[in-house]
Amino acid sequence: MLNFTYYNPTRIVFGRDTIGQLSELVPAEARVLLLYGGQSAEKTGTLAEVRAALAPRTVLEFGGIEPNPHFETLMGAVAKVREHRLDFLLAVGGGSVVDGTKFVAAASCFDGDPVQILKTRGAAITQALPLGAVLTLAATGSEMNPTGVVTHVASQTKLPFRNPLLFPRFSILDPVKTFTVPPRQVANGVVDAFVHVAEQYLTVPDAAPVQERMAEGLMQTLVELGPQVRANPQDYDARASLMWAATMALNGVVGAGVTHDWSTHGIGHPLTALYDMDHARTLAILLPANLIVRRGVKRAKLLQYAERVWGVRDGDEEARIDQAIERTRAFFEEMGLPTRLSAYGLGDEAIDAVVGQLEKNGITRLGERGEVTPAVMRQILQAAR
Repeated sequence: MLNFTYYNPTRIVFGRDTIGQLSELVPAEARVLLLYGGQSAEKTGTLAEVRAALAPRTVLEFGGIEPNPHFETLMGAVAKVREHRLDFLLAVGGGSVVDGTKFVAAASCFDGDPVQILKTRGAAITQALPLGAVLTLAATGSEMNPTGVVTHVASQTKLPFRNPLLFPRFSILDPVKTFTVPPRQVANGVVDAFVHVAEQYLTVPDAAPVQERMAEGLMQTLVELGPQVRANPQDYDARASLMWAATMALNGVVGAGVTHDWSTHGIGHPLTALYDMDHARTLAILLPANLIVRRGVKRAKLLQYAERVWGVRDGDEEARIDQAIERTRAFFEEMGLPTRLSAYGLGDEAIDAVVGQLEKNGITRLGERGEVTPAVMRQILQAAR
């Protein structure tokens, strides 16, 4: 039997025309900072709906949060919170906006240099402002977890942070708000969610049949939904299922009590920070390479993955593992995400830079057993060329 504690205080409000419920979800006396990314939320009318629902509260706005949110940009939001004594944050956008809002929630209350939030991976956080989210992109699962990732441009590092104080109080998930997301971002979201599940599943055999079957079902669902959503962006049912799958992929249920990996994410973060690559595209490059290099330590789970997710039952064990890895790669490619560094014009110099950046930040042991040392990281990146 597994031993674990599962806790998630985020209230999910799911379905069409749910933004109006902000009038009840946000305290009537709140002084709100509304955070968002570019102009898409404005052009689609989402921000107008949010403003109407928040009236007559005091509401200030902060836009321009990047797809990989920058520490330096977010500190501008922190300054605004402090100057105007705001006490509630509302993210309107995708996972990057939600991640950035979590950082602002902690940094606004932080006594000291907020860069320590990143350097301590969130351990230094002792208080945070309450926050909520209106999600417009299905991808990261940040709407229902206490985790974020922020890029510190000055040092070219992308660092994760986590703290129970950063759970959103609520998240509104209206699938209609994802209809106008560009195809590139839809594809990124599908792959991002898939790899989130894989990093909690493709590890070691655990006595966790419930979590394993849920993980397998989520991955199969994403494989089915990805092409459907790309082919018919206005399909509400497909969009709704994708949105919920992405949330379930990283809200803690699938990973409760089981062994996690996260080495694909860990190696991918420097690729984003150094070369401004989409997060999901780093994952599409690295997961197949990671599985190739570490197929020995992941053997049992790879065989299970081959059979249960991809239906591969024929051939010897090595052949079945080969097929599972290649089908994973083919799925990412079908979604339009290249799976080789060379597709981005990157070669050995990028491998040196990524490994050097990880070592510089003290990230020298990743994976479920801590066996992904700089030497193994290099092997994975070489397999991804």
